[in-house]
Amino acid sequence: MLKRISLIVISVGIIALVVIRLVNNKDTTQKRVYQYNKEQAVPVKGDTVKMETIHPDNLYSGLFEPNKETRISAEVQGKINEVLVDLGSVVKKGQVLIRLDNALLKLQLQSINIQIEGLEADVKRYTVLAHADAVQGIQLEKSQLGLKAALVQKDILLEQINKSAIRSPFAGMVTAKLTEVGAFAAPGVPLLQITDISILKFTVNVTENDLNKFSLNQLSNVTADVYPEILLPGKIDMVGSKANMGNSFPVQFSVSNTPDFKIKSGMFGKVDMKNEGGEKKIVIPASAIVGTNIQPQVYIVKMGRAVLQNVTISDRIENKVILSNGLNEGDIVIINGFINLFDGANVNLK
Repeated sequence: MLKRISLIVISVGIIALVVIRLVNNKDTTQKRVYQYNKEQAVPVKGDTVKMETIHPDNLYSGLFEPNKETRISAEVQGKINEVLVDLGSVVKKGQVLIRLDNALLKLQLQSINIQIEGLEADVKRYTVLAHADAVQGIQLEKSQLGLKAALVQKDILLEQINKSAIRSPFAGMVTAKLTEVGAFAAPGVPLLQITDISILKFTVNVTENDLNKFSLNQLSNVTADVYPEILLPGKIDMVGSKANMGNSFPVQFSVSNTPDFKIKSGMFGKVDMKNEGGEKKIVIPASAIVGTNIQPQVYIVKMGRAVLQNVTISDRIENKVILSNGLNEGDIVIINGFINLFDGANVNLK
């Protein structure tokens, strides 16, 4: 019995010691925890709300295309003797690109020149004889007609020889090489592709509601997505009069390329259709927005206290937001110092 009482006393003592230790630990912990004074002024940075004139920018995406592009084929047939350009070569208008074998044509030309010499001599001789009534006039006429036919044949051969040198129809760049020396050229068979990107076509497709923003000869800046820092002046040279399969209307700009032809055919870009009109709206720094996307809020300063205010965002421009409701011009909105800030807190405005 005495032993049992001793065990109970020891157990109670141990429990008492544990309780005392826990109470002491709680007091120590509470003393170490920082107790924030809600009446203490919170240092914040504010900005006065102002009305700003907003000029909405309308960006439309489109595609760059070459001003001119064609696949060149021969007008006469023949074996290719020379290909004077390669893929990527820059060519001028009228520059010879390919030479065809024209040796047979030149021999035919020599032959027709000999015929012409003989026919010219016949015409002179028959003219003298016809005046002397030594021959009939019909012989002179036949010689004259033969000479004319030979001269026409000579012109045909000269044109064929000239066309054996295939020339560039405009200045540009060789963007496809489809033949080699020794191949046979024939009318309709593509040999080279020439692309002119010194001037580009930039086409956007717009809805019928936006079509009234575009008019012929209107000037706007165009940028390529890969070179957003390069502004390319563009001029509208076509406004579509018929909707495409997507029920949108094509609008085409004429755009001058950079001197080093940085903008390539097939690149994507944007045109900035600035709205000349503008209206004044409340604009504040985006850093002032707190709350959620569903219900954005800001803190404004009233009589030295922070007041949480619901706002309505109508648009965002870079690091600013445009508000349609919630603030008035002259309000002071807090843009920095949100630590320990709460609705109704005293603030020290910087």
